[in-house]
Amino acid sequence: MQDATPTPAAADFDEARAAARPAPDSPPALRLPFDMRAMDVEPLRTERMLLRPLAESDADDVYEYQRLPEVIRYIPWEERDRTEGREHTVKRARMRRLEEDGDAVLFAMVLDGEPTVSETPGDRVVGDIMVRLGNAEQAQVEVGWVLHPAFQGRGLASEAARAVIAFAFDRLGAHRVFALLDARNAASAALCERLGMRREGTLLEEEYHDGAWRDTAVYGLLRREQHAAELRREQDAAEPEEPQADER
Repeated sequence: MQDATPTPAAADFDEARAAARPAPDSPPALRLPFDMRAMDVEPLRTERMLLRPLAESDADDVYEYQRLPEVIRYIPWEERDRTEGREHTVKRARMRRLEEDGDAVLFAMVLDGEPTVSETPGDRVVGDIMVRLGNAEQAQVEVGWVLHPAFQGRGLASEAARAVIAFAFDRLGAHRVFALLDARNAASAALCERLGMRREGTLLEEEYHDGAWRDTAVYGLLRREQHAAELRREQDAAEPEEPQADER
């Protein structure tokens, strides 16, 4: 009987990832063009989610959060009916290639064990994360996220965003990852801070949305900062736990 192909150890994967990533002070050199077909074959996996390319078939799940006033309050989405929402999801799902400034791709946040609302069986898309080229020449990559309010407060956004930020640094070779958000959006600001991002400033009245000018908060994270944070987490994980005293 033929032996099964051995699965690489996690340590081997980490070493390969570290070897592939650019040095923190290297010149800007994004690995472009990038096609999402690679993520169809090998999507990102977190503890509780599969992060794969957004698909046209996700329209029903996406509409469940796309239609909510509390969601579109802070992002430049229009109110849409179900048909318009499906068209919007189809348009976003067809964004599959990163090559020039402004190009974007979308990762669906598929929650393990949560049934989809669509008629086709499967796990549910509870949110999505965008990766957009802000300035390819200077290796600047933007990320943005949206999560169904019913699934907030469980650390899912942090879990997914951390994986996608690592993808931007290690797979694309970003020098800086940044997020632009409505300055009123305290929840997203707190998420940026949990991810180790710095508030770099506020763009006053930068966007006209929902009948008023809105300020935009800018958060950023450099490659060297990301690597330093990873080293700290690895060191913390390697430290032995303090022995617990027996209760008498």
